[in-house]
Amino acid sequence: MVVIRGATTISSDTKEEIRKAVKELLEQIESRNALKRDEIVSLVFSSTSDIHSYYPAKAAREAGFMSCSLFSAQEPDIEGGLPLCIRVMLFVEKNLTPSHVYLRGAKILRKDLAGKFNIAIDGPAGSGKSTVAKRIAKDLNILYLDTGAMYRACALKALEAGIDPADEASVVALMRDVKLDVVYENGLQKTLLDGRDVSEEIRKAPVSMAASTVSKHASVRMHLVEKQREIAGRMSCVLDGRDIGTFVLPDADFKFYLTASPDIRAKRRYDEMVAKGEQVDFDELKEAIVNRDMQDMSRALAPLKQADDAVLIDTSGMSVEDVVAAIKRAMQEKI
Repeated sequence: MVVIRGATTISSDTKEEIRKAVKELLEQIESRNALKRDEIVSLVFSSTSDIHSYYPAKAAREAGFMSCSLFSAQEPDIEGGLPLCIRVMLFVEKNLTPSHVYLRGAKILRKDLAGKFNIAIDGPAGSGKSTVAKRIAKDLNILYLDTGAMYRACALKALEAGIDPADEASVVALMRDVKLDVVYENGLQKTLLDGRDVSEEIRKAPVSMAASTVSKHASVRMHLVEKQREIAGRMSCVLDGRDIGTFVLPDADFKFYLTASPDIRAKRRYDEMVAKGEQVDFDELKEAIVNRDMQDMSRALAPLKQADDAVLIDTSGMSVEDVVAAIKRAMQEKI
């Protein structure tokens, strides 16, 4: 009999969160240890005292673990302990060296098993990379670093100053006095330009095109790239953009390239903008997206392209959940 240990955390004490976390944890333990369901004799769960809404054992049964015995217990209240944590022990009838699995916030319990890693997600506008990157970061409890927001903020600054984004010398001079910060408040990322929250402004179409132009300037890109590399060197994080896997983090542990047809990408962006109350013409938006693709792919410095070792995912007919699941599977296969 071999015992395999695992643990994970949930963001809130809800039935749905517990179901999702338990399913993810058990499936990763199965995958990493090449287990079959009938090799699992018993599952023993324990959860911290701040979890009340659902038994992890019931979540395991609902996830398809039907042939083994199940047990759930609640841990005593320990001051300074990791909150909202679910632990499990799998008793298996198999001769193997166990691969223990610690996910989300529970990684801090076994730092020897959870080293730093970086995920690079590239792709053209509207491919879904930002939405997916944020979800991956949340699910894995690591940092999401919005690189595109940095370029957009620089572009917005140039436009507001009446500077042509194509005028590299003027943009570089402007950058010397710009204070740019990316902060998290109440679980949301905000982009601050000279102390002002510009998170909404930088998503408008004129700023998008200007950001593509600004990002072509070598001096601007290197200034921001060095900052991104410094952050990625200190902690696990997800970065999305157009050249993360090829230029910013060429040694990233996991690389993905998302794409979709121009019509679908334009429809996604159109729906986002309409939902925010913006007036937008679909055909003009599609043309702008196609033009930006051409501009990004043809720029001299770090053009948009799929890294040789990146996993290609066409998101055209996929939901966000489908894409997130595909990325997690690919990561697990590589591990």
